[in-house]
Amino acid sequence: MLTINCPWCGPRNEIEFSCGGEAHISRPSNSKKITDNEFCEYLFLRYNPKGIFLERWHHTHGCRRWFNVARDTITHEIIEIYEMGKPPKTKKAKAVFNSNWRHNQFKNSQKQD
Repeated sequence: MLTINCPWCGPRNEIEFSCGGEAHISRPSNSKKITDNEFCEYLFLRYNPKGIFLERWHHTHGCRRWFNVARDTITHEIIEIYEMGKPPKTKKAKAVFNSNWRHNQFKNSQKQD
């Protein structure tokens, strides 16, 4: 059982949370002009690494807030917990964030805001 440190409620058992999948996936801003293949990539393709993965988590049975987690999928070690809409801060999580082509869309959407 994982113990997840909710940024607002503190450490809680994994059963209180729901995993929302890959973090930093932004909906295409101009969805009427993108191709079917581009929309398909956004909607269905997800990164599934062996190693560090950036995920969204929801504290379903607690404060009901969302946050991001950098977690090693082999050891289940939680490397970092950080706010939605923000990039990770630790060296390991930053390296994963910068190496994933899907996160470029997130980075570009942040620049426009």
